[in-house]
Amino acid sequence: MQYLFTVIFILGLLPFLGFLVLMILSMRKHNRITIRHTILSVLCFGMASIGLYGILTLSSNSAQTGQDQTVEQNSGNVTTDKEQEAANQTSPSGFHMTTEEFKNKFNGAVGKYRLNGLSITRLNMKESSEQVTSTFEYVFNDKLRLVGVVNADESLQEVTLYDTGDTREPTGGIFLTAIATLILTTNSEYTYNDAQDVIQDIGLLDRDVNQSDFDGATVRNGLEYRFSIQDHEQSTFKITVAK
Repeated sequence: MQYLFTVIFILGLLPFLGFLVLMILSMRKHNRITIRHTILSVLCFGMASIGLYGILTLSSNSAQTGQDQTVEQNSGNVTTDKEQEAANQTSPSGFHMTTEEFKNKFNGAVGKYRLNGLSITRLNMKESSEQVTSTFEYVFNDKLRLVGVVNADESLQEVTLYDTGDTREPTGGIFLTAIATLILTTNSEYTYNDAQDVIQDIGLLDRDVNQSDFDGATVRNGLEYRFSIQDHEQSTFKITVAK
């Protein structure tokens, strides 16, 4: 359609320019301009105007269509991004680190803050009969051990510290230090003061944890940190993906 309007514009413009030149020459020679030339000039000018109007209209429509397609595509991308973000938020898969990365980060925190007696040498993996998850265990001493759950894709899903002893006594010593180290391990940008803040939020620093039904938790960066006492002989500190 744009080609047709282009042809009409050219067929109208060229004769109009020719008649215009003839009219100018006739005026310079003081010749009389005939009505025929005037009518033909007006018709050619009208034809050229129609062709030009058609070309401009079609160009404008094409530009608008392109803009609409771009907006629609961008809207589709935004929707896809939002859907992906929602899927990521509703379907957390773990800590986004392997057991080897976990061990290295844990030992890195131990070395950085000189937390003696907590280095991990080797995580002993135990395969699950369901083959969906597996577990590992590391024993620090006869009272403190670490247990972790690993997804099928080898990413860490949760870790739990078990401390055996009289839960009526205030929590402290190596158990509290191990809790801080785990917090630092799962938040690489945290300082030791940040880890202390998490422990404070749980409730371990503003009171003596000496009752059998204590259960305190806080959520940071999508992870839940929970300290609980289920009996008089064992305390647990667990880190899981927040739901």
